[in-house]
Amino acid sequence: MKVLFRLFTYAPPLAPVTIRYLALVLFGVVFSILNFSLLLPVLDLLFNTGGVDAASTVQPTFSFSVDYAKDAFYYYCHQLQQEHGPMGALRFTCIVILVSVTLANVFKYAAQRTITRMQSLLIRNLRQAMFEKLMALHVGFFRTTKKGHLLSVSTNDINEIQSVAGSALQVLFREPLFIIAYAAVLFYQSPQLTFFTLLVLPIAGLLIAGITNLLRRNAKQSQTLLSHLLGLMEEAVSGIRIIKIFSAEHFINRKFDEFNNAQRLVFKRMWNRIDIASPLSEVLGIVAVAFIVLYGGHLIFNSAASALTGSEFIVYIVIFSQILTPAKSLAQATANFQRGLASAERVFTILDTAPDIRERPDAITVRSFEHSIDLHQVQFAYTTEPVLKNITLHIAKGTTVALVGQSGSGKTTLVNLIPRLYDVTGGAITIDGVDVRDCNLHSLYNQISMVAQEQILFNDTVYNNIVFGMTNVTDADVVNAAKIANAHEFIIAMENGYQTNIGDQGNRLSGGQQQRISIARAILKNPPILILDEATSALDTESERLVQDALAKLMRNRTSIVIAHRLSTIQHADTIVVLHKGEIVEQGTHTELIARQGIYKRLCEMQTFESN
Repeated sequence: MKVLFRLFTYAPPLAPVTIRYLALVLFGVVFSILNFSLLLPVLDLLFNTGGVDAASTVQPTFSFSVDYAKDAFYYYCHQLQQEHGPMGALRFTCIVILVSVTLANVFKYAAQRTITRMQSLLIRNLRQAMFEKLMALHVGFFRTTKKGHLLSVSTNDINEIQSVAGSALQVLFREPLFIIAYAAVLFYQSPQLTFFTLLVLPIAGLLIAGITNLLRRNAKQSQTLLSHLLGLMEEAVSGIRIIKIFSAEHFINRKFDEFNNAQRLVFKRMWNRIDIASPLSEVLGIVAVAFIVLYGGHLIFNSAASALTGSEFIVYIVIFSQILTPAKSLAQATANFQRGLASAERVFTILDTAPDIRERPDAITVRSFEHSIDLHQVQFAYTTEPVLKNITLHIAKGTTVALVGQSGSGKTTLVNLIPRLYDVTGGAITIDGVDVRDCNLHSLYNQISMVAQEQILFNDTVYNNIVFGMTNVTDADVVNAAKIANAHEFIIAMENGYQTNIGDQGNRLSGGQQQRISIARAILKNPPILILDEATSALDTESERLVQDALAKLMRNRTSIVIAHRLSTIQHADTIVVLHKGEIVEQGTHTELIARQGIYKRLCEMQTFESN
């Protein structure tokens, strides 16, 4: 129940919703019972049993009781029968039934609208909370969690939760109220027959409960397998070129088929149990009706045992049959309830994930960058294996520092620590003497921009990708940034200029064009600290020349930290830092490092040899 109560914290205030829903359901129950209670005078009129004629000719005294309502109705029927004959009384009864049925369904519809509004608001709020949580989580979370799992929880699981909101109110209020109300009427009509009924119904309830208890486990298994499917599909679509080149279609299809078939089997078992709940309850209900008919017949034929008449017994059977409808709905709602709770548990697992990167309550706002960035004996490990070991580095304002080294030496990890995408596991990083862990995160991010080798662009217009996340920006600012990034000419040549959609991940642009859009975005942000992570390594010579020119303009008068793949591009850096297995092994200018005859010179010679 904790999961359910927590789930409803995302709904509108529950008390007024519940009160309104309960009031509408109560009115629906009253008119539904009235519909079937009015069958008795109809039967008496049609079969001339004398029920209406036997009614009192004196108008009953008003009181809040079933007897008064019954006697008053019979009194008016008797009056109409005397004045207009049996057909007049029958017409009156049918009109009353018609009005009662209409009102009953109006209240049922209004109650359902209340549930639908509550469901829609709950799902909207929950989906918003999920997305905001994902945006707040640290980068490391996405290294260890599959995208398919996140997509499955954010879409399928939240959609499943919709059933919980409606099912909960049905399970707690509507169906029990209908069952209790119908049972009360049955007790009023024949306590002896109803007591017998109560001996039969619990058997059906126990059988249905046994089936629905298994649904929650099946639902969890189904959603877990579905997340694997979505993850595999996302990987396959992203890596379609490699799959084609290596002729791996058969391998990836077989892998998908294994997950797909496993999910199908679990899904089938789950829905078999869901689907059997309703017909099983109906069959058991008919069995119960058969026993009740036999026992009721015994009571009617044995007039000494009961004063139950044939017309009253028919109405009794009709009302009892109506208990089966809410009972079946209750079984179905319970099944949906179990599936939804399983999904809610998966959603709350993510919502309860605590981000590793947390802002302190007394965080310092970084308003500018004035002096230097310093790394003091920095250590870092993603798991247990250290990636960086005792890194000490001074980066003065306005200088360019280049990081070089073999793949896996820790270059990208180091630059990710400066904007605090990860937290150091040892040592400290300071900006102007303030530990980045003591800084307000947004103010820290405002001082830094990054241009990476693999650009992240969004399925939106060129304009919105350049302006991304920034406010108070004019069109002239955007155009100026694009010109500095050598992007303006190819942008205005596109079909809609700056309003051209660049496709998913910018796939309508070349690699060089994507880089220049990213550089324009960084120029527009105009940060004092710039991080370039192999920004030109994947480009052809012509694109590299244009991007290098744009980067040179971007780096002007800024503090730049550059990860270089082509060492020829960083020879004029103020400081070149050589990393090897997570440690700084050399540091100096290009000329100084060449003179040392160390790792840096060997790397330069290898690239010179490869280029020749």
